[in-house]
Amino acid sequence: MEQINQSMNTHKTKRIAMKVSKTSIIVNLILSVIKILSGVFGGSGAMISDGVHSASDVFSTFIVIIGFNISSKKPDHNHQYGHERLECVASIILALILATTGIGIGLGGIEKIIGGNYGELGVPSILALIAAIISIGVKEWMYWFTRAAAKKINSGSLMADAWHHRSDSLSSIGAFIGILGARMGFPILDPVASVIICIFICKVAFDIFKEAIDKLVDKSCDKGMLEKIKSVINEQEGVLQIDEIRTRLFGSKIYIDVEIAADGSKSLNETHAIAENVHDAIEKKFVTVKHCMVHVNPIPK
Repeated sequence: MEQINQSMNTHKTKRIAMKVSKTSIIVNLILSVIKILSGVFGGSGAMISDGVHSASDVFSTFIVIIGFNISSKKPDHNHQYGHERLECVASIILALILATTGIGIGLGGIEKIIGGNYGELGVPSILALIAAIISIGVKEWMYWFTRAAAKKINSGSLMADAWHHRSDSLSSIGAFIGILGARMGFPILDPVASVIICIFICKVAFDIFKEAIDKLVDKSCDKGMLEKIKSVINEQEGVLQIDEIRTRLFGSKIYIDVEIAADGSKSLNETHAIAENVHDAIEKKFVTVKHCMVHVNPIPK
């Protein structure tokens, strides 16, 4: 029964992730074309950089899809604990793509600033300004849309993709400020905007990378989550105390090892029933818990 429920949850989770990813690909393809063309015909380097950023989102979403499909595979002979950590690998690749994109944009802006020929810098047209406004609205909506789905299915790579959308929204804000400033008589603000975009993107890339690494090295649950788990265990009949509890993040899932104390005069069947109740209560209460191992220590009475 437990395996059936896990299979149904995996199917539902995968369906949600694929729906969001397909929407992301379509939106980013359209936006990247609009922004690059607006940057070319509108004379804005910042908008072209922003368009390249959106184009990188398409590639990153394909990585999310691949990573999610692999991580949702059932355990096999060589991977008996499942494949969830491969989603962390997808997040790391996403972070590297983000960082590379951001650094490339920043170097382009710095090159123009160091050049010093500010009078030769073109003034972007109103077309580039309109494209920036459209991008801000669309990418901010995509951020909240993807973020909601990521939280619902507890997907690290999907959350990384959501932040990719947010970084694109922030870069469009930077592009908007740069374009507007250039049109107001300060053409240097267009390449300055590219450098600001670079900083935003690299910060997001670092956060995504750090979170993925934490999940790869068996980092424990946060204190709040741990207290909730302890509370559920202590509520179960027959549990006298918690002797030890350890948790570890495994991709998007959590593994728990807990030692509880029970009446030593009880029979093996009775103490086994207590352990089963703790196990079932934990996995029912917390959907992110993939497995809870319970060991019972006797307390003489």
